[in-house]
Amino acid sequence: MKKLASLIITISVLAILWYLLSPLFFDKTVNEDAMGGTIFYEGNFTDADNFHKTSGKVLIIDNNLRLEDFETTNGPDLKVYLATDKEATDFINLGMLKGNIGNQNYEIPEGTDLEKYNYVLIWCRAFSTLFGSAELNSKI
Repeated sequence: MKKLASLIITISVLAILWYLLSPLFFDKTVNEDAMGGTIFYEGNFTDADNFHKTSGKVLIIDNNLRLEDFETTNGPDLKVYLATDKEATDFINLGMLKGNIGNQNYEIPEGTDLEKYNYVLIWCRAFSTLFGSAELNSKI
């Protein structure tokens, strides 16, 4: 019985470690088509620190957020947030990051105040860690 319990614990620990660490070794590239429309805001990503690196451009086109020439360090449970600051104290979750490399689109909920939510964050929800941020600047 002790051997079975030990085996179950070992397998569980290995599965959790695989979930948390495997994204560090694999890249996922996404290349969604660009959408037409008016660019209202734009910004450029900056790294969170020396380990969590993010680059590329963010555009707000009509009611969509677009990541272009995007690349970030991969990690578990990465989300795309519109936020009021870099600490994610007040944010709108636009969903799971589709890939850590490439061009991708996210729908912004109707009625979102982009004067208030003027940062785009790549955020690891599992560890409450910032991977990169971009401040949005008006194009109008």
